[in-house]
Amino acid sequence: MRSGYIHGYEDAENLRLSDQASTLEALLHHDTGYPAGSAVLEAGCGVGAQTAPLVRNSPGARITCLDISPASLAGAEARLRAEGLPLPEFRRGDVCSLSLQDASFDHVFVCFVLEHLSDPAAALTELMRVLRPGGSLTVIEGDHGSALFHPDDPAARAAIRCQVMLQRAGGGDAEIGRRLYPLLTTADLEEVRVSPRQVYVDASRPALVDGFIRKTFTAMVSGVRNEAIRAGLTDARAFDAGIEALHRTTGPDGVFCYTFFKATGFKR
Repeated sequence: MRSGYIHGYEDAENLRLSDQASTLEALLHHDTGYPAGSAVLEAGCGVGAQTAPLVRNSPGARITCLDISPASLAGAEARLRAEGLPLPEFRRGDVCSLSLQDASFDHVFVCFVLEHLSDPAAALTELMRVLRPGGSLTVIEGDHGSALFHPDDPAARAAIRCQVMLQRAGGGDAEIGRRLYPLLTTADLEEVRVSPRQVYVDASRPALVDGFIRKTFTAMVSGVRNEAIRAGLTDARAFDAGIEALHRTTGPDGVFCYTFFKATGFKR
């Protein structure tokens, strides 16, 4: 199965992930928590940006964090130590081919992972294998096609499209949020529910202007500049104009909206 993290593993990307996690924690994670003693798998934990709220919200749960990158696992452990949080078990592994026993977890949590996989349905099948009957699966993904902003600008949309196309060329899907319901129902989960979580930003919300528009979304799109130019999807002038237009939405009259999708279901 083809997979790849288009945003890279540099320090700037780790910082962006941290900013994103802190900005979106209440929106995405306020209703995620697991009982003490339950076995929880976080599949694709990365540098632990989503692990910290998971640990905070689930005191006493037995959490296992899995990622394919040893450097990311080390970063996740360092992050939790720095925050003074209890350490989960960290394991190296591929979400698409788990070296874990069948039905060994009560709950599985996946955040911003399926978008990077060429066959997310196959990954869900593997995650279902390690989930116990009656156990829950939670998946959170974004959808770049949901971005709405004022002032609207074709250059900004073209820059966003560059990121979508690069991710697609790498086997992923930056617009996967809209597909979560069919993906989970096809994986034979019961009681599938999808909850849209919209980030709405205007000048009256300065923390989101900085934390989401600047440091999360625009920083993410900016990060593919060189690769998009090399791929012939744009040129420097056009891409930079798009980034400038995205920054324009942080002005006094600017507005920015983006929708994340949180899906839950239970194994039969």
